[in-house]
Amino acid sequence: MTVTATSVGESKRLSPQSAPAPWRARLVRLVPAAAAVLSGLLLYVSFPPRTLWWLALPAFAVLGGVLRGRGWKAALGLGYLFGLGFLLPLLVWTGVEVGPGPWLALVAVEAVFVALVGAGIAAVSKRPAWPVWAAAVWIAGEAVRARVPFNGFPWGKIAFGQADGVFLPLAALGGTPVLGFAVVLCGFGLCEAVRVAVEGRRTRAVRRSAAAAALLSVAVPVVGAVAARGLVSDRAENGTVTVAVIQGNVPRSGLEFNAQRRAVLDYHVRETLRLAADVKAGKAARPDFVLWPENSSDIDPFVYPDARMVIDQAAKAIGVPISVGSVVERDGRLLNEQILWDPAKGPVQTYDKRQIQPFGEYLPLRSLLGAINKDWTSMVRQDFSRGTEPGVFTIDGAKVGLATCYEAAFDWAVRDTVTHGAQMISVPSNNATFDRSEMTYQQLAMSRIRAVEHSRTVTVPVTSGVSAVIMPDGRITQKTGIFTPAYLVQKVPLRSSKTPATELGIAPEIALVLLAAGGLGWAIGAGVRGRRTEAGVRGRRTEATEPATAG
Repeated sequence: MTVTATSVGESKRLSPQSAPAPWRARLVRLVPAAAAVLSGLLLYVSFPPRTLWWLALPAFAVLGGVLRGRGWKAALGLGYLFGLGFLLPLLVWTGVEVGPGPWLALVAVEAVFVALVGAGIAAVSKRPAWPVWAAAVWIAGEAVRARVPFNGFPWGKIAFGQADGVFLPLAALGGTPVLGFAVVLCGFGLCEAVRVAVEGRRTRAVRRSAAAAALLSVAVPVVGAVAARGLVSDRAENGTVTVAVIQGNVPRSGLEFNAQRRAVLDYHVRETLRLAADVKAGKAARPDFVLWPENSSDIDPFVYPDARMVIDQAAKAIGVPISVGSVVERDGRLLNEQILWDPAKGPVQTYDKRQIQPFGEYLPLRSLLGAINKDWTSMVRQDFSRGTEPGVFTIDGAKVGLATCYEAAFDWAVRDTVTHGAQMISVPSNNATFDRSEMTYQQLAMSRIRAVEHSRTVTVPVTSGVSAVIMPDGRITQKTGIFTPAYLVQKVPLRSSKTPATELGIAPEIALVLLAAGGLGWAIGAGVRGRRTEAGVRGRRTEATEPATAG
């Protein structure tokens, strides 16, 4: 018997000892998917209430390693898994009272945006200085997610996880897009640094170029953050005011608390009367004005005399204006309204919430949702209408900007209070629906970012907690517990100067979106040219072999 080299090779390939076990091969294929999910979970852990902001960097480093060099189909899937790992735990609070259906539906939709970003990151990952293009693609994805569908859902912006981080001053330079870009760029830069260190099959020039890109991707965000610290100040530019924040608490958590709206109003009146008594006794400083939270009076004081009477009683007792969060109906329109209530004149100014919450304050696709589950439509029986004007109350010369609850997540809704003259900002909120979930702490972190972004004191009066006073440098100087009646009184600075972020507005975000578009265009163009070149080479090879074949 003659044994040829071919038969020997075939016997080696067919040998059970040399062939990889099928289960092992399947496990190897699952490694990128598992890494994508785990990196998403790592990003979630970096968000409040935890102060592990730095975990965002290894999260993006792992994501970059998973996506680099992938085809678009694989990148879509891996990006979607990353989105699920991040958003499923981050947004679990959305199902506290309505069950898992809406929570899972929201996450499933939002993760699609992350999947598309994953495909974009994979496309630009083959280009020189890829961390820059990839970070810009991520911010472009955030920009889209903040606008569609249903006017957007910016929750989970990378910037909102950085209230305790070293990159925070960058919020004053270019707002949440620049802050988020710096964090993501640094994470991808770490990925590239590891790759440069591990891979050795490249020319010296290529290694130097890649090492320089990795170093700059990490160093520039850090140096920029250090340089931007000069933009952060809590110095009073227009004097100070003493502000009181009232947290009256609610009878119980959950959606049903609105059925007890008179009790909620009475709780806030009671806490204000307690403050008035303490001021009279010298136990508390006399405030210049008092801030109540959103939904502190869901009884319309313009319609119901009993509500008007008790609010008036509280204002007269404390002797200064109160900003009251109410629900009013005017000209057939339901409005989430802040009312400035003067102790002598009654209601003198109003602000109607402009960015209202889909599925909470109005119901998109009402007929479709009603066909699926009638309980969902019963939770929002009548849609709220949107306000049209920025909210800035003038109180004894001080200008207080208003961004009601959900509006704090939207760059424009906070910025235009400052461009309309606000010297401090208040974010009246109602988180009672979400019980003791992380939602309260995630939203509080947003207000800290806004304080630095616009260099303004931010107060956060909340029905059930956590209420807080935040300095223009992002520090929380006072806060309440959750589901605890309390008041906070503090002298705070008024400021009128504008940060670069305030002045530039949407410009940094547009620049980063254009940068992302340029990187994607470059990557797509290079891919098309590469395929054409490859097709041309194959065609020439075919032509060269045809005569020999014919002969």
